[in-house]
Amino acid sequence: MTTEVPGSRDSRLVKGPGLLLVWLYGVMSVGAVSRSAYQIATEFDRAPLAYTLSAVAAVVYVFITYTVVRGGETARRIALACCGAELVGVVSVGTWTLVEPSAFSDATVWSTYGMDYLFIPVLLPVTGILWLRRRVTAPVR
Repeated sequence: MTTEVPGSRDSRLVKGPGLLLVWLYGVMSVGAVSRSAYQIATEFDRAPLAYTLSAVAAVVYVFITYTVVRGGETARRIALACCGAELVGVVSVGTWTLVEPSAFSDATVWSTYGMDYLFIPVLLPVTGILWLRRRVTAPVR
């Protein structure tokens, strides 16, 4: 039986490139939370779908940031699943905004694959998946 000790040397995911990953997810969390909170509070009736999708993106970013910082095998698996779901969301919303632009009265964080955010929203989950798949932690004894 293996036990994981959050924050122990073997369970940490925030090493090397993982630190950059957490930093980028943290920045995206702040940006997406700020943007969606402001838009929902001030002009939700203008573009409810877009602003709701931005809020979903914000929740995903915050959750991935938390799980990667927490560390451990369970957190790694959850973060990996969330990165996969995030990638599906970015690709789906990005494609939707290109195919049916009239469906969105305003842009979301994931519109056109995150073009307004220098395509970081589409690159981040790919990078996260690669890092998290590589970072299988050793069991703590």
